[in-house]
Amino acid sequence: MADLGVARNTIQILQKYQFHFQKKYGQNFLVDERVLERILSAAEITKEDCVLEIGPGIGTMTQYLAERAGEVVAVEIDRNLIPILEETLEAYSNVTLINDDILKVDVNRIVSEKNGGTPIKVVANLPYYITTPIIMGLFEGHVPLKSITILVQREVAERMQAGPGTKEYGALSLAVQYYAKPEVVAKVPPNCFIPRPTVDSAVIRLVRYEEPPVKMLDEEKLFAVIRAAFNQRRKTLVNALGNAQGLGVTKDRVVKALEEMGLSLTVRGEALSLEQFARLISLLGTS
Repeated sequence: MADLGVARNTIQILQKYQFHFQKKYGQNFLVDERVLERILSAAEITKEDCVLEIGPGIGTMTQYLAERAGEVVAVEIDRNLIPILEETLEAYSNVTLINDDILKVDVNRIVSEKNGGTPIKVVANLPYYITTPIIMGLFEGHVPLKSITILVQREVAERMQAGPGTKEYGALSLAVQYYAKPEVVAKVPPNCFIPRPTVDSAVIRLVRYEEPPVKMLDEEKLFAVIRAAFNQRRKTLVNALGNAQGLGVTKDRVVKALEEMGLSLTVRGEALSLEQFARLISLLGTS
């Protein structure tokens, strides 16, 4: 099978099957061998690995993964791509193709059946509109993971690795950094895709922590407080948390907790680190 990392080969197979891109699936196929190699190198794929690929498209990255990994499970939502994938992946006996929505797939079951429950690696060129639900679904579902190496919108990648006090820092930064260590490993311009997206992309690797960097008895409470803190960024924490519905926290309790932490009463959520949020929650819980 021709290398689909070469644009003309991708165009050829799309024409053969008269494939039409579906905007609702955010389809942008990668056609750059150097970027493909960079993704696989960052993911450190070996024959010991079972890899979950989300959104294989026409199988470009799947071919590269199948050459290096022990097992590849590719989940594709668009049934119009299945006949193409059956052709482009015909030579690989170590690839399992699933036609389904990744948000509805029981990934824990896949890990159990394909890898005996041992941690897998996730590699994907993710549609921009659904990046966050997919990432958080994997983390919050406690899927056994070694790492997630993904090609995403550059702005989203920067938000994932942003630190306190920066404009990119927010609820996504904290949620990702609770579960994994993020690192942007490459920037990818629009001309590496068919069709070309209107934004720049980036490859980010998220290496899963064995234990989160902060100990939380109640993860749901942590993320509820973080979401409330960033729902209206310009509000002080006292107002953001004190007025948040469902949190059950009064402004007086927030004031008391911030004073105990030695923080200003006008401090905003964007100034607090993950460790400080964990401390704040422990104080709010015992006030």
